[in-house]
Amino acid sequence: MRLNSTVFNNNQHLPEQYTCDGENINPPLTIAEVPEQAKSLVLIVEDLDALMGIWVHWLLFNINPTTTTIEANSRPVEAVPGLTGFGSTDYGGPCPSNGTHRYLFKLYALDLKLQLPAGINKETLEEAIRGHVIAQTQLIGLYRRK
Repeated sequence: MRLNSTVFNNNQHLPEQYTCDGENINPPLTIAEVPEQAKSLVLIVEDLDALMGIWVHWLLFNINPTTTTIEANSRPVEAVPGLTGFGSTDYGGPCPSNGTHRYLFKLYALDLKLQLPAGINKETLEEAIRGHVIAQTQLIGLYRRK
């Protein structure tokens, strides 16, 4: 399984447009080689270098496994949003207070569709997917405020 973006490469800088210094919208993502047996996808985007520990920027689950593109400033129609560190269910762009931070985009293929409500937190989501991940991939974007 692969996760890529048309606006940044792995371990490269995210364009400002997709951060709190720009339009604060999610970057476009492309998904490929999802296993045939996948029933749903999960996307977790988190800042690995936040001062107070890992900070969640976006949580989506029950993404249709046939999804190949998540356009900028959009969410797949059937995707259910979870709660971010900002207290919202919307994408929150990188906004580091110090230095260059790493933003990890993690994509999981699951053997089931989750029966969870919108607005759950990352810990609840990770508990629910435990034992159901059949493939996973990641993409890292970097960002440093000017």
